Amino acid sequence: MGKPVMKLHLIIGVLAVLAVSLVNAEDPYLYYTWTVTYGTRSILGAPQQVILINNQFPGPKLDVVTNNNIILNLINKLDQPFLLTWNGVKQRKNSWQDGVLGTNCPIPPNSNYTYKFQAKDQIGSYTYFPSTLMHRAAGGFGALNIYHRSVIPIPYANPDGDFTLLIGDWYKTSHKALQQTLDSGKSLPFPHGVLINGQTKTTFTGEQGKTYMFRISNVGLSTSLNFRIQGHSMKLVEVEGSHVIQNLYDSLDVHVGQSVTVLVTLNQPPKDYYIVASTRFTRTVLTATAVLHYSNSQTAVSGPLPVAPAYKYHWSMQQARTYRWNLTSNAARPNPQGSFHYGKITPTKTIVLANSASYINGKLRYAVNGVSYVNADTPLKLADYFNIPGVFSMNAVQGVPSGVAATVATSVMPTNLHDFLEVVFQNNENAMQSWHLDGYDFWVVGFGSGQWSPKKRRTYNLVDALTRHTTQVYPNSWTAILVSLDNQGMWNMRSASWERQYLGQQFYLRVWNPVRSLANEYDIPSNVLLCGKVVGRHP
Repeated sequence: MGKPVMKLHLIIGVLAVLAVSLVNAEDPYLYYTWTVTYGTRSILGAPQQVILINNQFPGPKLDVVTNNNIILNLINKLDQPFLLTWNGVKQRKNSWQDGVLGTNCPIPPNSNYTYKFQAKDQIGSYTYFPSTLMHRAAGGFGALNIYHRSVIPIPYANPDGDFTLLIGDWYKTSHKALQQTLDSGKSLPFPHGVLINGQTKTTFTGEQGKTYMFRISNVGLSTSLNFRIQGHSMKLVEVEGSHVIQNLYDSLDVHVGQSVTVLVTLNQPPKDYYIVASTRFTRTVLTATAVLHYSNSQTAVSGPLPVAPAYKYHWSMQQARTYRWNLTSNAARPNPQGSFHYGKITPTKTIVLANSASYINGKLRYAVNGVSYVNADTPLKLADYFNIPGVFSMNAVQGVPSGVAATVATSVMPTNLHDFLEVVFQNNENAMQSWHLDGYDFWVVGFGSGQWSPKKRRTYNLVDALTRHTTQVYPNSWTAILVSLDNQGMWNMRSASWERQYLGQQFYLRVWNPVRSLANEYDIPSNVLLCGKVVGRHP
């Protein structure tokens, strides 16, 4: 009888050692304090008011490692309530920290909120930006780069350097004036320029013969951009957390809200070369340039700028189809990306989402399936948690286009945890669309012209489509995605074009499980801000 007891003691001892190891191996915590203020910068040749974070425009770059815990105290010194959202960070089990008005009360002026979230099981190039009002048009955005853990291999040699490029359209007009334009029922005018890292002139320096990583994100309000480097090809290696087949490109279309990561080898004669970001699909082409400077260069940039693609939507759609998952590579976790056979899963439901522009009460609004979203005074996530009725509607927006006149509602689409959705974005307008889903990435399985129909499924890529958080939809075309709803919470599905988002082209997915469990969702934060109908409630 003694031996089993000894074995039990041994098991308890091993478990105790494991427990201590797990405690000691907790992922690192990174602490930040950011102060948001107005400031004056000369951007397009004239001084204008911008939004600074710690006196920086763009804001500070967040460089973290997979699974790092980020504790970020955000102090709002603006004259308006303010929030940051972390574009592409999945916020696993933690929509409490998503930083949009459906999940968080905005931070009042002269107040603060401490975000607490983890870069759980992610790698790649991401961004953050203000989700409130039109603050994004004034700045407050920045890069969020998630590096791989040293124990996880990457499918390329470590680059000799790492450059972040935030590209985007820009207005000289103040964010408050832009908001007034939208509130009056009008569309925004054409942008005044394009910036690279908040500037019209900047230089990136590297050594001849070495290879550098360029992390390129479109942080603009509305305009697709084409990115290229004079005399150099770009090897695409990662797109919004997906390691991809490493094709070479002379130029890349980067749509609003999207990020791509490329490797560039400085294999040309030593001189300076143009880096170009220019608007796509616009009658007037706006261009920003920067300089790639070889450290041994004695020759300034010269010659014509590298030309943009001559062809438009069809060319761009064809390029998008060349983005493929690297099935044998892992991403943030040890298992290969291709070990998840998404194409063999039968969707639990199909949702078709048609965007539209219409006038409601004489003012321009954008809608999804005939419903134009309006923000509630109370975050939907908090109303749901405290069981407060009447804040949002779960039957306003339907899973197919309505075909009726547009109406307004605080629209939530009900889904269940572990649903596997097929979502078709149907764009019957002449404008480019860019769609984003918080809390997730999704497989972009198909692009096509005209109207989607079930027979279009035959064209889907069910083998090696990449996952990403933001997808483009071309004019009078459709894009199909598959998404595994494995992250409980209240998640914003929105147009990444900020005018369209502001005027109603968004809604929330309620990913629901009736059993409250820490295995599925974290508790409400102890420091949660309360507003609207939840003032005075206790978490």
